[in-house]
Amino acid sequence: MKQRPMVILTGPTAVGKSALSVALAKKINGEIISADSMQVYRHMDIGSAKITREEMQGIPHYLIDELAPSEEFHVARFAELAKTYTERIYERGKIPLIVGGTGFYIQALLYDITFTEQDCDPEYRSRLERLAAEHGAAYLHAMLREVDPESAQAIHANNKKRVVRALEYYRLTGEKISVHNEREHTKESPYNFAYFVLSDDREALYRRIDARVDDMMEKGLVEEVRRLKEMGCTGRMVSMQGLGYKEILAYLNGSCTREEAVYKIKRDTRHFAKRQLTWFRRERDVLWFDRGQYGYQDDNILADMISILREKQIL
Repeated sequence: MKQRPMVILTGPTAVGKSALSVALAKKINGEIISADSMQVYRHMDIGSAKITREEMQGIPHYLIDELAPSEEFHVARFAELAKTYTERIYERGKIPLIVGGTGFYIQALLYDITFTEQDCDPEYRSRLERLAAEHGAAYLHAMLREVDPESAQAIHANNKKRVVRALEYYRLTGEKISVHNEREHTKESPYNFAYFVLSDDREALYRRIDARVDDMMEKGLVEEVRRLKEMGCTGRMVSMQGLGYKEILAYLNGSCTREEAVYKIKRDTRHFAKRQLTWFRRERDVLWFDRGQYGYQDDNILADMISILREKQIL
């Protein structure tokens, strides 16, 4: 069976993916599927740096404003929804362009990794959530290190969602999730794809992150989180554990000052960008585009991307 085309545009947070993705979609007759764990939520616009209708410039975007903040979004749900939208895009005679910084989501779609209901144990997950609330993230990470040291090495202690997932998988299957991931990692993709990673000099990227956080505060991030809190959103929800939201929620709850919250958002976003880059370096078949080397000229980056897509017979 002929492999169908797919284009991925990813990179660390604040590197400039959104504007470039719209320009690329126009060039390749593409439609965009968001691979972002936060932009999927309605009412969470400022903190997620969500692309606006104007910025979309008429290009259809999927998995933006899809869920209520009370709903849980995870890799299995992403893969299920993204596959549905991928089929819809092909039916329209277009090319799916996957855009976002969540590498695990991209990997799941690109290599058609399957997830089943038996992979979930809500009761055990709730117990782990309680343990984390009572004893902290490091406690759960130590539990993971005992049963699956390889995963504990790969997953940061503060990435509670993935730590819980790894413990849950081990409990359900008796197999380390690192073994499962290694097996899945050797799968061949059913797509004829190009996997573009947009990057930048670390200092330039960190400056962009700091400026973006300042901009979010000016645009009303505190008011956005206050509204979510009034809607009944709590720190226990997956959506409210996102960067920017948990820190401002802590400020509104009196746990820290506004200045401390902003400092933590900037610091943790920089750490997050660093982990994203580490993830993409481990992935197969990625093509790196350093913005600085292109003089920050998106037109030049696009020209090289189009050449590669033609070489790969994606266009």
